[in-house]
Amino acid sequence: MGIIGIILLVLFIISALLLIFFVLIQDDQGEGIGGMFGGGSQSTFGSRSGNVLTRFTSILGAVFLLCSFGLAWMNKTSNGGDLIKAARQQQVEQSESDWWNADTEADQAE
Repeated sequence: MGIIGIILLVLFIISALLLIFFVLIQDDQGEGIGGMFGGGSQSTFGSRSGNVLTRFTSILGAVFLLCSFGLAWMNKTSNGGDLIKAARQQQVEQSESDWWNADTEADQAE
């Protein structure tokens, strides 16, 4: 995975925990989706700019998404996705190394 993968993983975990924390401490001034479509006193995008918590939450959300895409890209498999071939190869390797097959073959040879 390398050093970049470890840095991305640590950044991913920290951003996830901070994102949870900042979402929990925010108050529901905007009233969420219900306020957005219910025609409340504020417009959908609002005339006022978001406060520090809202901006920091959106930045953390972007960092979280970028880290998740980066980790997915770094941990992708190099093969073409031939799952059936990989399963058959693993089955052959497992049947060759089974302990009960080795004992049975040794008993038959005697």
